[in-house]
Amino acid sequence: MNKADLINAIAEEAGLSKVDSKKALEAVVASVSKALAAGDKVSLVGFGTFSVATRGARKGINPATKKPITIAAKKVAKFKAGAELAGAIK
Repeated sequence: MNKADLINAIAEEAGLSKVDSKKALEAVVASVSKALAAGDKVSLVGFGTFSVATRGARKGINPATKKPITIAAKKVAKFKAGAELAGAIK
């Protein structure tokens, strides 16, 4: 399912127009992104939790030159599915 498919599904499920569904989806994505950028956690009970994790620096190998490199530490978005979502996909 891509973004357009999701917008169509939201419109059908919620009885909204596609324009309103697109605005709602973009607002949710923007709000979650802002919260994660601020270091907050976003919990949607039954669906899951979005959080930020720090991935430490590590050693790697450049595939083109086969030389060892150091991959810098960085922050990554993480999602943990809630019980209802996990149960729905079994």
